[in-house]
Amino acid sequence: MKRKAILFLYAALFVAILLAVTVLVNQLHALALLLGSLHPVAGALFLLLSAALLLSALYHGVRLFALPKKPELPADEKSKEMAAYITSLEKEMPVHPRHPEAAIKERDIRWVRTNLKFLEVDSLNTTKQIATKNFFVGAFAQNTSYGTTTSLANILKVVWNIYTIHHREQHLREFLKLLRSVYGCLPLSDFKKEDIPAHIKPIIQSSFSNTLSSLLPGGNLLTPFFMNLFLAGSTNTYLTCLAGIITTRHCQMMTREDEKEIIQQSMFEASFMLKEIVRECNPVLSVTISQSVKKAGIESLDTVQPPSAGSGLAQEIVSHLASSLKNIIRENISTEKHEE
Repeated sequence: MKRKAILFLYAALFVAILLAVTVLVNQLHALALLLGSLHPVAGALFLLLSAALLLSALYHGVRLFALPKKPELPADEKSKEMAAYITSLEKEMPVHPRHPEAAIKERDIRWVRTNLKFLEVDSLNTTKQIATKNFFVGAFAQNTSYGTTTSLANILKVVWNIYTIHHREQHLREFLKLLRSVYGCLPLSDFKKEDIPAHIKPIIQSSFSNTLSSLLPGGNLLTPFFMNLFLAGSTNTYLTCLAGIITTRHCQMMTREDEKEIIQQSMFEASFMLKEIVRECNPVLSVTISQSVKKAGIESLDTVQPPSAGSGLAQEIVSHLASSLKNIIRENISTEKHEE
């Protein structure tokens, strides 16, 4: 069934291209005849210009969709294919400006590994920067179309930025191939229930960190609300970190032995990056929500009417409590701002 569907799609694509070319040539020929009736040379020049533009578009289209030729990935460092692969890798990657031997012409495996280390630092910094943004996107825009779209766009941005860091020239098919490989390594892309605990553990550990309890204002009443924000932000961040680190490992893969360790190593590194990002974002998120809750409380207390001449004892007690709470909240807000 699959083979028949693929053959049908190829045949349909060929027919569509043939019809498009026929219509295009017919229209160009008709326009050339019209211009030729105005001036004998105009029709010929138009056809030459049209042919040049079509050939240029075809050339650049082939370059855009062409998959660059690469040597076969060596089985290990002692394989005979290693020398050819290192030469190919050295030519396609940009030279990092901080490389101590950037100007050297004879570049061996040691030179390539050093350059890859510098590129890895840039890739991880890019991953952390975008993953931090995705923490707040996940926390404040969870379960919304905006949040989902923005998170996905940021993850694609991570993969693209890391791809451009490791390649002088970009090829669409090569990027799509990389994107497919990264997606295949992410959790839930190929659901296996035995793998889920390994992915959930770092998210829970980061959200229920020891320092989190001291950052939660309002006691037990606000704890579920805050934990919902932290869990959503941590989940978003973990997926972004994992995608960035997996992309980096794919771009820096030198042997087939490395391919087997990509997922496990990436999960290990993503958990550490997640903890670092959550440690930095938790105070910002906690203080922001805390101040918002307190300001909202003041606005709610402002709606309490002062006691009138004919009001009872209950109204006087409510008004007195509202006034006292407003003063306490204002003092706490001013103290927090002074400490910042």
